[in-house]
Amino acid sequence: MFRCIECGGEAAELAGDCRCVGCRDLQEWILPAEGANPAALRERWQARRAAPAGDDDRSGVWRFRELLPPCADVVSLSEGNTPLYDLPRMASRLGIARLLAKHQGMNPTGSFKDTGMTVAVSQARAAGFTWLACASTGNTSASMAAYAARAGLRSLVLVPRGQIACGKLAQAIDYGALTCQMDTDFDGCVRALAEVVTRVPLYLVNSVNPFRIEGQKTAAVEMIDQMGWRAPDHVVVPGGNLGNSSAIGKGLVELHARGLIDRLPKLSVVQAEGANPLARWLRGGRQGDLESVVAKTAATAIQIGNPASWKKAARVLDATGGACVEVSESEIERAKAEIGGEGIGCEPASAAALAGARKLIASGFIGREEAAVLLLTGHVLKDPEYTLQRREGELLDVAGADAIVRAMETNHGPRF
Repeated sequence: MFRCIECGGEAAELAGDCRCVGCRDLQEWILPAEGANPAALRERWQARRAAPAGDDDRSGVWRFRELLPPCADVVSLSEGNTPLYDLPRMASRLGIARLLAKHQGMNPTGSFKDTGMTVAVSQARAAGFTWLACASTGNTSASMAAYAARAGLRSLVLVPRGQIACGKLAQAIDYGALTCQMDTDFDGCVRALAEVVTRVPLYLVNSVNPFRIEGQKTAAVEMIDQMGWRAPDHVVVPGGNLGNSSAIGKGLVELHARGLIDRLPKLSVVQAEGANPLARWLRGGRQGDLESVVAKTAATAIQIGNPASWKKAARVLDATGGACVEVSESEIERAKAEIGGEGIGCEPASAAALAGARKLIASGFIGREEAAVLLLTGHVLKDPEYTLQRREGELLDVAGADAIVRAMETNHGPRF
């Protein structure tokens, strides 16, 4: 069953534009109240990890199917099962008890989008659609195109010209999507796609689609599983269209409601200063509706000025007692280099989580004796141009062994 997040109207099926037919706000899928007891669920989920290769039970999403909308026609690329890295040196540097990073960039197409896409595309194929569509800053298009190809479906991608990293654009093309560039921003692509959906039978897979949210929430379940079912004090998530923060928060709330965790972590959202509509709305006292901004940040995955899921994200902040902070371009750049210094790569938007966590620690919101988990949303190779443009000067020209030795004597490793 679907329920409107604004008027509470219920529907048995999802509308074509994924919005409430009454008030036109977003819908969400409601997890049925009944369920197995927590111990039985944990045991069942643990047993599925040993399933043979290729079995849907091996998926880090479908392994938790008791928390998902039912679907008998699964499209999977063995998504999920992403690593949870402990960062003890970084924790010591920041002055907190424990810091970890859940790296969703280790999914099949290199971003967290895959965990939601497997559910949305499975539902689309089961419903008989032949075309999928999305507007994208990159990661959504790559993921949708891959899952469409896997399902034997066709896909349409709308991207803002010059505002998408080459690695992500190449993925969409490589997976066979009909890829269209537009002289507008992400929000302009969204508006164009909304008109196309009224003319052609397309299945919309942007994060307004509640099936996407359901798949993405499993990252929270998997993270808690990896922590031995002991919840951290804080979870920090980069915020662009705000679907992922909504999803992670929904997952945590449902785990707590079902007795799978004994306390609810505080979920906090981090936005770039140049793409900060939620932070502005909160700072302004939550007056009226959120006002869009002309988004500008080199962290293109979160370069969104009119986030569709802002109401969901605000409710997650309220439900968990989380915060919303904004970070500068230089803070993102520094955080990305620091994460790289741990031997863990990520795209710029992911690094915003660390930059935001630093601010939350400095303000005392994250306590010195607490544990925090960063959500890294994309792989380092999603946007290699970012690093090369900013750190090309660190490449050394050498003429032979003597020069190499001198370089080693004067350069002692990472700057951070």
